[in-house]
Amino acid sequence: MTAAIARLATRAIRIPLRRPWGPDVRDLTVIEVEVEDADGAIGHGFSWTPTIGAAAVQAHLDHDIRAFALRRSADASALWDPLWTHLHEGGGGGITTIAMAGLDLALWDLAARRAGQPLTDHLGRHHETATVYGSGVNLHYPQDELVAQARRWVAAGFDAVKVKVGSPDLARDVERIAAVREVVGPRRRLMIDANQRWDLERAERAIGELAAFDLTWIEEPLRADDLAAHVALRRRIDVPVALGENLYTRYRFAEFIDAGAVDLVQPNVVRVGGITPFLRIAELAADRGVDLAPHLLLEVSAQLALALPGEHLVEAVEDASFEALGALAEASPVAVAGATVSTTGRPGLGVRFTSEQADVAASARPTEEP
Repeated sequence: MTAAIARLATRAIRIPLRRPWGPDVRDLTVIEVEVEDADGAIGHGFSWTPTIGAAAVQAHLDHDIRAFALRRSADASALWDPLWTHLHEGGGGGITTIAMAGLDLALWDLAARRAGQPLTDHLGRHHETATVYGSGVNLHYPQDELVAQARRWVAAGFDAVKVKVGSPDLARDVERIAAVREVVGPRRRLMIDANQRWDLERAERAIGELAAFDLTWIEEPLRADDLAAHVALRRRIDVPVALGENLYTRYRFAEFIDAGAVDLVQPNVVRVGGITPFLRIAELAADRGVDLAPHLLLEVSAQLALALPGEHLVEAVEDASFEALGALAEASPVAVAGATVSTTGRPGLGVRFTSEQADVAASARPTEEP
């Protein structure tokens, strides 16, 4: 029988980006979660948000989630549904699931460490390596810097790359994607990501012009919560549609899949609420015959991809992994070599954050049940 949760503590950590993702995105914030069971076993997890909501996420963990979780079973799969039901009055996704992920990841870490296994093996390994693709938050880059980034991806051995689009002037996007295609050549996969910047008519026009560059997918062409517009767009274009980083529940993924609005789903393990719901979404996608590629968070996404049947691309954003940002206190649980990623054998989740670089607010010191 799984021991009960005896303690939950949090710590807010601000991690400066090596290169800003935009004028208002200069750092990332993680809420580190430490959970201890009644037998003294400890697990570490985290919640994550680039700019908005970190204080609310930590408050949710320190109050509502901790109050519900203490003295309940430390079995992540058994706890997730009753916790989500309890919190649902405050919202079914967003802050709710982002905060829940911190505890869910910590409980999976605890269970894998207790079993003496890396997370991938604890979940059930299917692969030794997965394919990574080069990605960048680069819409604000001058074209020469974008081209230089594409050359670095080629030099690193990536077989697939992704570039941001959605400029106010479509001609700028066309010129930039043409330049990237010239650098990466005709055989590498090229994806584009609009980050919800278009409406239906602009998306149809833009994709109509950009499709000439042999696109593997167009990511988030429209507002993430506009299902009807995605259905209409998918009927009008031939380029496969990818989305999911801003969907928060299995129910929303099912709606988009069943409506025929998406060809590839991209759940973010933190935004959906942790590993427990991520695995359910992966199973849903597999059952419906829809591809899946985890969103961001290389250190966790790669481990999950290796535990899923089938092949799943893993996103490697340049200079944005926790390891590249100098945020890890210990060696990374994954290693990228050329266009592949593998695990390094660290037990559990294998993600522990340093306090040396982080800017930790005084109000974010660890809290625990008296």
